[in-house]
Amino acid sequence: MSSSPRPTFDRPTHIPYEQVTRHVWGDETSGEVIDWIYVSSSKIHQLVFSMPSGGQFRHSDNHRTIFAADELYYVLSGTFVMTNPETGEVHRVNAGESAFFRRDTWHHGFNCGTEPLRVLEFFAPPPSQGTSSAYAKTKPNLTEPRYTQDQWVGKWPVAKTEAENKFSMKVLRDADVLWRMEGVKKQTLTGLLISTEQLTVGKTSLLPGQQTEVEVHGGDESLYMLEGSLALSVETPDASPWYELKPGDGFYLPQGTHHQYRNISDKSATLLFGIAPSYFSR
Repeated sequence: MSSSPRPTFDRPTHIPYEQVTRHVWGDETSGEVIDWIYVSSSKIHQLVFSMPSGGQFRHSDNHRTIFAADELYYVLSGTFVMTNPETGEVHRVNAGESAFFRRDTWHHGFNCGTEPLRVLEFFAPPPSQGTSSAYAKTKPNLTEPRYTQDQWVGKWPVAKTEAENKFSMKVLRDADVLWRMEGVKKQTLTGLLISTEQLTVGKTSLLPGQQTEVEVHGGDESLYMLEGSLALSVETPDASPWYELKPGDGFYLPQGTHHQYRNISDKSATLLFGIAPSYFSR
């Protein structure tokens, strides 16, 4: 199986769903996953992966799932079961929810629903920094995966808080979002799912006719259009073009790019974004 492609861009770029780079990850031992790789810049990596009902990915000697990066998995559709085979943790993540973990976390995934699973993944620092397969091969292979934590049997839910404090993975639901009303004159509701020194992932929704103020961030930004349609304006030295994004489309904004969103439709529009390394422009 060939290495994952790394689509990179040297300017603001619209990535229509039809043009997203396709790839198949894995082998017979690890299981195979279908990837749509949107962006793999020097700062951020974004893809969508899919598995059929009953599908799974584990790891093999050649495809070890332990990386030197912060990772967030947002479930677009289906029922995702995320596990740490080193600790025995098992987490169920439904559509619209996320799973987050930091570097050096083994992870396996299972589609435990009746419909195809689709998951949006943000990853930083990206593979171009040697944080994925090259790093994984420096770690001892995990030869005895576990999918249970028997120490909590007979203590549940009394020990729930104690267990959660020891989990290496965090499932993020609506109650875990850090909400912000961004902008001075045009306030826009934005929710941050995670924000670390390596990666910020969030969600922005615009009502019909609503627009944001001009934004600029201290890292590369990659987008995924979740629902509705948006006009994205980008300021460049020689022009200010705009692009129309529809569900499934992505967009890449290099660090320091000034941009603005407008909902020119009669329905709500929602996008997911990842920014690495810094959310704020200093």
